[in-house]
Amino acid sequence: MSPFLFWIFAVFTVIFGAAVVLNRNPVASALSLVVSFLGLSALFMSLDAFFVGIIQVLVYAGAVMVLFLFIIMLLDIRVEELRRINLLAAAGGIGVAVILLIQICVVIGRFQPARRVFPPLARSTTDDVWNIGRLLFNNYNLPFQIIGVLVLVATIGVVLLSRREPR
Repeated sequence: MSPFLFWIFAVFTVIFGAAVVLNRNPVASALSLVVSFLGLSALFMSLDAFFVGIIQVLVYAGAVMVLFLFIIMLLDIRVEELRRINLLAAAGGIGVAVILLIQICVVIGRFQPARRVFPPLARSTTDDVWNIGRLLFNNYNLPFQIIGVLVLVATIGVVLLSRREPR
């Protein structure tokens, strides 16, 4: 992937990540998180981590965000009332963010391997999906099945808890 596309997707992800925090509407915040996940998935794809990129879209942007939106709409969370911003707390938060940014720049500036250009990784002869599937079903079959049962029980619990009582 060209550096231009990398920067487009990186800025895209950061902007919508900030929109998650800055939006007062919880539904708009959750949808901004979905768009941020899509940008992150594109970044994974640019690193030739196709399986992780697809799982990012399927699991996080698909299933988890649908569950979040279901819970937000089930609880009927209203838009947060507009209130006055505490200027002292906002100034303190901005100050801490600036100090953190300066610290990160200093650490990266003194870190010698960060200045080198790394050679491209060697291509694998086997598919990464095959390796992950083999590892998952050979070494971690029992925990995989237990997690499946737990997700099923949680789904049944959510459906039962969200059912309305007849009047």
